[in-house]
Amino acid sequence: MKDVVVLDYGSGNLRSAERAVARTGVRVTVTSDLREAARADGLVVPGVGAYAACMAGLHEIDAGPMIAERVAEGRPVIGICVGMQILFDGGVEHGVETKGLGLLPGVVDKLAAERIPHMGWNTVDAPEGSALLAGLPADVRFYFVHSYAANDLGALREAGATVTTAAHDRPFAAAVELGSLSAAQFHPEKSGDAGYGLLRNWVAGL
Repeated sequence: MKDVVVLDYGSGNLRSAERAVARTGVRVTVTSDLREAARADGLVVPGVGAYAACMAGLHEIDAGPMIAERVAEGRPVIGICVGMQILFDGGVEHGVETKGLGLLPGVVDKLAAERIPHMGWNTVDAPEGSALLAGLPADVRFYFVHSYAANDLGALREAGATVTTAAHDRPFAAAVELGSLSAAQFHPEKSGDAGYGLLRNWVAGL
């Protein structure tokens, strides 16, 4: 049985993420123990709330180097919601830029939309070759709650990432796959069978 750690750094929907990942048949531990997180078959980085607060929580337990090392070694990591956003070079909230982990190119900023936040169910446009969305129907819907997103799709594609998009007035990155690093702006743990399908696909690659 594969072991997955949901990283506890003081931010995130930890128990919901734990239950959703456990549904795929793996052993799940919620912990802030970096050694356990480093040796797990898969690592989930959740996140809710403010970008700066999530980065502060990561710094407090010094988790950034461990996450970067896992990615450099080709060991699976998935970021969810703000846990996706902090993987980027930085994030801008209320005019203040906070440095991110720099594992994905670009800066997360406010959605270019009239209605903020983007909240509710939305379809996504997955490119051919997406491992996360493999086998899921084209009209599958995921649950989103966010006001900020990775809007620079070009930088991600230039880096060789597989980018699944969604639109809220304008397109943004709904999911990203780059080597062993995966990320979802939506909440798989709140997306029912659609979220289960995505997590099952991720676990299949561990």
